Amino acid sequence: MTVRWKGEVWYWKGPAPHHFITVPPEESREIKAGSSRVTYGWGMIPVLARIGQTDFTTAMFEKNGAYVLPVKLAVRKREGIEVGDSVLVEIVIEIRAP
Repeated sequence: MTVRWKGEVWYWKGPAPHHFITVPPEESREIKAGSSRVTYGWGMIPVLARIGQTDFTTAMFEKNGAYVLPVKLAVRKREGIEVGDSVLVEIVIEIRAP
């Protein structure tokens, strides 16, 4: 499954502060429908992501009914991304056959 969207980078100050981009509602529903075949535990979904010219691996999770994509510091630096920037994202999720 490949998902593309444009989203805004936001910062979460929680116990493990990090930067994220929220997956839109429709795409989050599609991901949720296949999540039982891709999660490796606690609802984490491994993905191969691309922002700009930078590919990276990470794991998404559900927050407030939508999935969020963590954006690594190395990716933000390489692509010149700041909080509030709107970026084009592409993720690839390998869904195993049932």
